[in-house]
Amino acid sequence: MRIAVLILLFFCPASVFGQTRAELEQRRKQTLADIEYVDNMLKATIKERSQGINDLKIITNRISQRESVIEGLRNEVELVSYRIELNELSIEMMEESLSRLREGYAENIRSAMNAMKGYHPSIFILSARDFNQGYKRIKYIQQAAKFRRKQAEIISEVVDVIVDSRARLRRDYNELIELRAREEGQKRQLETEQQRKQRIVKELTGREKQLQQELETKRRTAARIQTEINKLIEEEKRRAATTDLTPEQRLTGSDFSGNRGKLPWPVERGVITSRYGKQQLMKNVTFDNPGIEITSAGKTEVRSVFRGEVARVFAIQGGNMAVIIRHGKFMTVYQNIVNVKVRPGDKVETKQAIGELFLSDRENKGILTFMVYEETVKLNPELWLAGKN
Repeated sequence: MRIAVLILLFFCPASVFGQTRAELEQRRKQTLADIEYVDNMLKATIKERSQGINDLKIITNRISQRESVIEGLRNEVELVSYRIELNELSIEMMEESLSRLREGYAENIRSAMNAMKGYHPSIFILSARDFNQGYKRIKYIQQAAKFRRKQAEIISEVVDVIVDSRARLRRDYNELIELRAREEGQKRQLETEQQRKQRIVKELTGREKQLQQELETKRRTAARIQTEINKLIEEEKRRAATTDLTPEQRLTGSDFSGNRGKLPWPVERGVITSRYGKQQLMKNVTFDNPGIEITSAGKTEVRSVFRGEVARVFAIQGGNMAVIIRHGKFMTVYQNIVNVKVRPGDKVETKQAIGELFLSDRENKGILTFMVYEETVKLNPELWLAGKN
């Protein structure tokens, strides 16, 4: 029983930690891929003489991702260190048990020899007083041999487990060294990125008045968009009040609600550069975001995050085209689109392209504003999207 517990102590943590490590490693690889994507978006900006607010958002996003990688590596280091401690403990306990098993095995052999008074087993049997005693001696010899074989098998199993555990321990030590080296490398890159962010902030601070004007223009544009969206949503609400939702629309709304945190992204690839709500961009520069902003590089299709019906397609001065899609009592809003592919009344499916993201000629990047409403109530879109694109 003690040996079984020791073996379980060795193997169970390995399987549990193996799964956790795999999850952490997969998350780290995904985050590093996102960082590489952000790096590619910043390459064009590096060549430019001036950098804007969105560049600050992008570098801030990358710093956040880099910190996430470092935190993940730190968690992996802790897991491997803990597994090393458990393995060392299990090896120590198994070696103690192995020593006792070997002592017990030797003692059993000595006891058997003493019981047979040093005779050969055949002589021990033939020297019996009668047939019954001879039969009992045969059974004793068989049972003693069987017990010793079982002891020998257990000893062999424990030896094999100890050998395996020592090999795993060596691998864990090597892995720990590698993880710590990766962590240090990520910390150095993080320091470089933080220095770059400081340079961007310093440059932007020198143009704070101009940036405040740009943000004020953006706020007015956002307000016009919000007013238009509110008007359209109110129209939709009044229409829904006079015309009940169809069973299909009610089912769609229920399905949409049930997919909170599971919806695909409205673009195939991108990074969130402005989150929902009030954002502190710089010391004296803030912006209240009604949705989230997703920055993508190169030609990018904008797609519906869930099946539904196109409610509105409209132009916004300074904001290109916006599309509202109804999903029962929920609505999703996609703004800064060109080459729109849908019209009001069209039925769309999940991930169906509804247009293309408008790209800046200078940077070849585009910013999609994405919003989620439950009737007229704004919701945090990030809470509705899946963790990966």
